[in-house]
Amino acid sequence: MQTDVKHPIGPFSPEAEPTAESHKRWIDFISVMPSKLKLAVDGLEKSQLDTPYRLGGWTPRQVVHHLADSHMIGYVRFKRAITEDAPTIQSFERNEWAELQDCKCGPIDNSIALLELLHARWTCILKELPPEDFVRKINDSEGILTSVDRLVEFYAWHGRHHTGHIKNLRERMGW
Repeated sequence: MQTDVKHPIGPFSPEAEPTAESHKRWIDFISVMPSKLKLAVDGLEKSQLDTPYRLGGWTPRQVVHHLADSHMIGYVRFKRAITEDAPTIQSFERNEWAELQDCKCGPIDNSIALLELLHARWTCILKELPPEDFVRKINDSEGILTSVDRLVEFYAWHGRHHTGHIKNLRERMGW
């Protein structure tokens, strides 16, 4: 793991030419992310869950809830992308969401359970997704076309990225 506190696994850098092997690797990451996250927060006390992973960063509690929020949205974006013709997806105010009481104070078990069930469903679809569906397009909120490839790759990275924040915090703090 890298020592960059903001980007523990490096910034998102999409593959130039995704392959079937890339798809398999991303699907595997998505499949195991909830269990990796669960391990990362296992045994943390309330004060530890409420310690920011970096100056100006979120707490592990907020990270867990952000992952649940973001991946629910990602799942819907993905399903729309494979069932509609280049739908326009909406963004969300992730920093404002992270400041809501459910993210700042809520128990993480609900969000972890949600991620476990959500990722099980997502993985089920992804494993059977025909290759031609990976090139289907979506429009982001700024009108930029992107592909299902990029969407899946991003969410595979995203889970590892935020789990890395928690793991790095634990390592730095000796938890």
